[in-house]
Amino acid sequence: MVHLDGFLYCPAPAKINLFLHVTGRRADGYHLLQTAFRMLDHGDTLGFRVREDGAIRRLSEVPGVAEEADLVVRAARLLQARTGCRLGAEIRIDKQLPMGGGLGGGSSDAATTLLALNHLWQLGCNRAELQAWGLELGADVPFFLFGQTAWAEGVGEALQPLELLPAWYVVIEPPVAVPTIEIFRAKELTRDSSILIMPGFAAEQTQAFLEQQGRNDMQAVACRLYPEVQQALDALTPFGTARMSGSGACVFLSCQLEAEAKKVVEAVRDKWRVWCAPSLDKHPLHAWARD
Repeated sequence: MVHLDGFLYCPAPAKINLFLHVTGRRADGYHLLQTAFRMLDHGDTLGFRVREDGAIRRLSEVPGVAEEADLVVRAARLLQARTGCRLGAEIRIDKQLPMGGGLGGGSSDAATTLLALNHLWQLGCNRAELQAWGLELGADVPFFLFGQTAWAEGVGEALQPLELLPAWYVVIEPPVAVPTIEIFRAKELTRDSSILIMPGFAAEQTQAFLEQQGRNDMQAVACRLYPEVQQALDALTPFGTARMSGSGACVFLSCQLEAEAKKVVEAVRDKWRVWCAPSLDKHPLHAWARD
């Protein structure tokens, strides 16, 4: 976190889904999932400055996202409504994560907003409260508020800590945005994957279990609708097992070492928007909510 020009600048890290199984569907139409979330030390940056008049103002343009529809603005106003806080905020957004990329950019921005304003407005909200409110904004928001590597079930809100080995991840951003709702509506989407039992192993065994037993049930649908996703997977396959994150479009490859990850980046960067980053086991703002 950095203070500059009266603003407090805070990170909003990316996430990847190490696997993603669709295990059923609720009566209200929401899909039931099993997944393992992991944060990466790469993402957006948000700046916050407190206002005394209660107004919430987004000072940055976000292409394609109106201010009133922005999850950042909605998160700030939701926090005001739930707590009765009369303070406001000005918010700057340095957007690095792609929209429709499966990296949780909008959800991460919303979670960072809730955590940062909980701190700046001195509200003292606990983590469980923030997670419940965050779920109103999106299914991935509770994970970022949970703030650590997690095994997730339900619609993604039932979270348990997961211990994994440190890793570096190579991420390709295909030049397409994949609407999550389009993937969920596809008739061929697998909706009855067998439920896995969360491994209670040491980190190394857990990682091997996820790699062997896991897959992304949405990947085949996304690749059919958006061939660029399959092309990105093909670009990483010579270096190991590549997988799509979330509902796409971004794909990733796990590496043990930084040097290994950077070699992969160099090998594919001529044709793809690609970067690498280490795993992040705890959210940088984790301490700004009471457990």
